[in-house]
Amino acid sequence: MAEERLTFKQMCARFDVTPRTLRYYEYIELLQPEREGRSRFYSPRECARMKLILRGRKFGFSLEGIRQWLLIYEKEGTEAQMRAWVTASERQLKELAEQRAQLDEAMAELQRLHDDTVGELEKRSA
Repeated sequence: MAEERLTFKQMCARFDVTPRTLRYYEYIELLQPEREGRSRFYSPRECARMKLILRGRKFGFSLEGIRQWLLIYEKEGTEAQMRAWVTASERQLKELAEQRAQLDEAMAELQRLHDDTVGELEKRSA
C-alpha cells in the first residue's frame, strides 16, 4: 500500500495554515514536497515536519531555531547544534514561565474586578 500523500490544498486544511504560509515554509526549505508537474504532494515525513514546525512556532521559536530542531529530530544535527538548541529551549522555557506569571497576575486582577463588580450589583439589587 502506497503511503498517503496530501495535496497542497489538503495540507493547508489539515494544518490550518494559509497557502502563503505553506509556500513560505517551502521557500525557506523547512518543507520539501514531492513535485509532479505543477502539483505538490506531501508525504508523511513532510506532515511530521509540519507538526514540528507548528509546535515550534507555538513554543515561540524562530524559524531558524525550528530548522535546527528539525535537523536534530532527523538525527542529522551536530553536537554543537544540539547544545545550541538546548540553550535556546532553556531560554524559551524561562520566557514562557515569565509570560505565564504575567498572565496569572492579569487573570487574578480581572477576577478581583469581576468579583467586586458582582458584589456591587448584588448590593444595589438588595
